[in-house]
Amino acid sequence: MSAAGRELSCAVLPLSAAALPLTAQGGWKNIGRTSSGNAVFVDPRTVKRAAGLVSATVRIVFTTPVKVPNGVWGSSKTTATFDCGKRSLAAKENIFYADARGTKVVQRVVNKQPGFGPALGGSLGGVALDYLCSRS
Repeated sequence: MSAAGRELSCAVLPLSAAALPLTAQGGWKNIGRTSSGNAVFVDPRTVKRAAGLVSATVRIVFTTPVKVPNGVWGSSKTTATFDCGKRSLAAKENIFYADARGTKVVQRVVNKQPGFGPALGGSLGGVALDYLCSRS
């Protein structure tokens, strides 16, 4: 490789890493896609298992940002507990971001008393439940 080529690759590599969303830079692991093609990730450091339940923080990056009355959602992060036996989940917290990187919070919802509901196939919850419960 020529000196000019080495200089270019040295300059491009750090820039390309900076352009990656946080999901690709940090500890997030890609676990699949929703039926709409949105990428779903899990933070492996947050996965805890006990008595058929799995708690974890999962994240979705919307391929097409979602327009809402108070702005646009580019991605969201959910902290939830998954019941593998009943194939259900209880969301404790949802944070919606204006961008894919997760830097600008648009809305934050904390459920004071989370209740379990079905994890619909092809949804964020369904993809996360399938992944997390297959590793029990």
